[in-house]
Amino acid sequence: MKEQTTEITALLLTWYAAHKRELPWRGAGNPYYVWLSEVILQQTRVAQGLPYYQRFVEQFPTVEALAQAPEAQVLKVWQGLGYYSRAKNLQRAAQYITEELQGVFPSTYETLLKLKGVGEYTASAIASICYNEPKAVVDGNVYRVLSRIFDIDTPINTTEGAKYFKELAQELLDKERAGEYNQAIMDFGALQCKPQSPDCENCILSAKCLAYHRKKVTQRPVKIAKIKPIHRYFHYCVLKDSQGNTQLHKREAKDIWQGLYEFPLIEVKENTTEAQVIETIRAQYPHTTYIKKYATEFLHKLTHQHLHTCFWEVEVAEVLLDGLPIRELVHYPMPALLIKFLKKEKI
Repeated sequence: MKEQTTEITALLLTWYAAHKRELPWRGAGNPYYVWLSEVILQQTRVAQGLPYYQRFVEQFPTVEALAQAPEAQVLKVWQGLGYYSRAKNLQRAAQYITEELQGVFPSTYETLLKLKGVGEYTASAIASICYNEPKAVVDGNVYRVLSRIFDIDTPINTTEGAKYFKELAQELLDKERAGEYNQAIMDFGALQCKPQSPDCENCILSAKCLAYHRKKVTQRPVKIAKIKPIHRYFHYCVLKDSQGNTQLHKREAKDIWQGLYEFPLIEVKENTTEAQVIETIRAQYPHTTYIKKYATEFLHKLTHQHLHTCFWEVEVAEVLLDGLPIRELVHYPMPALLIKFLKKEKI
């Protein structure tokens, strides 16, 4: 087994030398940049995440700049990436580094784990890439590559699977070139051993890949079926007063999109009729003079929730308290769902 893993490791490094991606955080050895890239690219493809990374670095070029920025500014730059807790955790960790560590970035796996929002994967990536600490990364790409090479049918989203793949990844790790190897296997998974239509015929590891020889590539990795998402029914009131102002509320509750801004929301049960929604709007805004439902509707799918969303134009006679000009909406961090609505309706 040891001889086999050594050979696989060498082949991955050979492939990486010829095919590695040129990415702006590579080569500089700056742990802040690597940290940003790893957090941004969680649940996000490189092509989608790269513009966000570049904007983030432009606005917050140092840990200190991120720590001192207003939260609304951080969320605004993050807008559209989703999983907004990542942005909040980034800023809290930056504040911890600045205030508690005197601006010195943690340099070991164990100390990196103390940062808010940093788990085993991110700590391993930073520690290995920036400090060559021999800690193997295990992400979606690594799960896929290893499950195919060794034809592993243990589900990756189980405690047993996570433990097994972590040990196997650590065994394959080149201890002298830890950072380079980790980047090699991640790039290999992203570019060669892709989730759909991997190029097995022209793969440097095809001779070693058990799933390929057993015709099980499309069956690897194995995952236990996901929990069914819950369905929620949102009705947003786009208020308009006589001064041309509207109103936003900041989401404070421990729910999706905490810290982001949205139009006043009425959440209802599945079978609520439009007439009942209108009745609720009139009850909340007794000085309403006009109500009309926008044509734009969305089914917005989050990881564990599906949001059935409608929007209502609501004109009111009184001047809105805390109203703001509609043109100023662009300055507030809002969920991607609302951004799509504003663009589609050209508001």
